[in-house]
Amino acid sequence: MAAAKYIVGNWKLHGSVQENAARLAALKAGCRSDVALAVCVPFPYLAQAQQALQGSAIAWGAQNVSEHAKGAFTGEVSAAMLTDFGCSCVIVGHSERRSLYGEDDATVARKVQAAAAAGITPIVCVGETLSERERGETAQVVTRQLAAVLVHVSTETKRHMVVAYEPVWAIGTGLAASEEDVREVHALLREQLERAGAANARLLYGGSVKASNAKTLLNIANVDGALVGGASLNAEEFLEIAQAARA
Repeated sequence: MAAAKYIVGNWKLHGSVQENAARLAALKAGCRSDVALAVCVPFPYLAQAQQALQGSAIAWGAQNVSEHAKGAFTGEVSAAMLTDFGCSCVIVGHSERRSLYGEDDATVARKVQAAAAAGITPIVCVGETLSERERGETAQVVTRQLAAVLVHVSTETKRHMVVAYEPVWAIGTGLAASEEDVREVHALLREQLERAGAANARLLYGGSVKASNAKTLLNIANVDGALVGGASLNAEEFLEIAQAARA
């Protein structure tokens, strides 16, 4: 039997205690156990997510993690701190972290190592910008980004980490990649993972995933789930995406 699809919500810089309470309650009420659901919330709301979702079928995680275990790193949050709040996963190397905060491939690799060492599943994001795509560099960019991680982590980490292909030009734009684009890139990434001894690592697609296109995207070969941005802020739509994953 194939593993359940993995649907992860990335709330980004959104939420309030009141908003979150309603959203988490709705997700908990509508969730079924035949899809693996997780929400990655802003750091201040990890305790709220833990309290609301404890004992449910929904996992929770963070959107970033420090490469450092402890020390004089003001504003950073370590992997050990995330485990204190029951985080099962963390997004690493999101394009917004790369472009806005200067995280390079080496930094992303160290963050993956830190998360894995603490027993947290790293969700490693890779993806090309519009200019890179127009220059025909998609394959070169995504394989370089993934290789930087694979060369530095253990075989065990490779097998359990998650990789999310998020074309930068599709994030938050409403423009999802075409079926052929997704099929080609996911096949490429799967081959790369197989060569690294991580054939069973989950591959997610992210980039303007919504209820209206989820079924199509989730039925593409080598797509094991989705990393959902804006649509995850609407509990009803997020649950519809989960329903598409079941189908």
